[in-house]
Amino acid sequence: MAKTLLKPIKRIAKGNFILQFHKWCQFLAAKIPFGKYFMHKHYAPPANHLEREVFGMRFSSPIGLAAGYDHNGTLIDSMDAMGFGFMEIGAVTPKPQSGKESKEYAIYRLEGDNALLNYSQIESEGVEKVIENIKKRSSRIIIGCNIVKNNSTARENAPIDYLRLFRPLYQYVDFFTVNLCDNSSDVTYVPTDKDEVMAILTPLFEFRRGQNQYRPILIKISPDLTDEQIDAMTDIMLDTPLDGIVATGGTTGRYGLENSTQTIHALGRIPGALCGTPLKQRSLDIVRRIYERSKGTYPIIGCGGISTADDAFEMLKAGATLVELYSSFFYGGGETLRNMRTGLNERLRKYEQNSASTQVTSPTNTTQEYD
Repeated sequence: MAKTLLKPIKRIAKGNFILQFHKWCQFLAAKIPFGKYFMHKHYAPPANHLEREVFGMRFSSPIGLAAGYDHNGTLIDSMDAMGFGFMEIGAVTPKPQSGKESKEYAIYRLEGDNALLNYSQIESEGVEKVIENIKKRSSRIIIGCNIVKNNSTARENAPIDYLRLFRPLYQYVDFFTVNLCDNSSDVTYVPTDKDEVMAILTPLFEFRRGQNQYRPILIKISPDLTDEQIDAMTDIMLDTPLDGIVATGGTTGRYGLENSTQTIHALGRIPGALCGTPLKQRSLDIVRRIYERSKGTYPIIGCGGISTADDAFEMLKAGATLVELYSSFFYGGGETLRNMRTGLNERLRKYEQNSASTQVTSPTNTTQEYD
């Protein structure tokens, strides 16, 4: 019986190796002669209905790569060549920290539900190394940087860590996502109190005020927040210079897993953040709630369970301005991105034909009118 239960763990633990192998191939493909050209030719055919302006920047596509895939900014040129409209690198921590401190560290593949269970503290080579990697890029893809405190930093000192990241990175990235949902390890950091969140954001606003260039600041929230807490996060956006919200990160819940019973039973009560298809409905509900409360006046990046062009379009209808992929890209790679780009482009083309006067690309667009 024990051997039977261990089989799914051995199989899904290979997710660590598979992910690293995929990254290595993508990195190498962008380095060889004409590699980026052929990647772009294959994975990113023309899709002129995807372009939009958000945060005063021109996005070639609303489909981006979520934080958690490229921790340290080594895949920027690869992701641009594959056709992402933007990407978030990170999460980045001030000092290097390993994600492998626990012997149980793993990315567990729940293939039956198109989901991943990530059990690890955030892995980062630190801000200095990330800046070095960003400087090496040759592409002009829009880059967001997801920032978070070191796991060893006391909660009351979190604002210091965020500022230590924000200041040196400011001139190298296009926008920032303040990660408020670090919940993939035994020790979670999910601040929900307004005063605690404002203690993090206020120094960032003050530093930005003195700069010549404007970098949008967003917060990334957990799907495990209550509706009242989501409203509170939205109100922070409405009442401060915050520029938007990323909704959502992974969940510590295990709901929506219909075809991974044996695996979950074998894993037991292991901590970690679940992402993928089971998260889709909750993320949609949260995006819709934020959109309605903010009356569609702020950009929202929808993330969670987006696997197909229909999923992406549904997220736009719920009120998102941009969307991000993680689990579906893990499973399907560039083919998933290609199919989503092509399918979403066709849906937006038909929409534009049916409503030629609608400003589809505006961040303040009434996206719920998509049909």
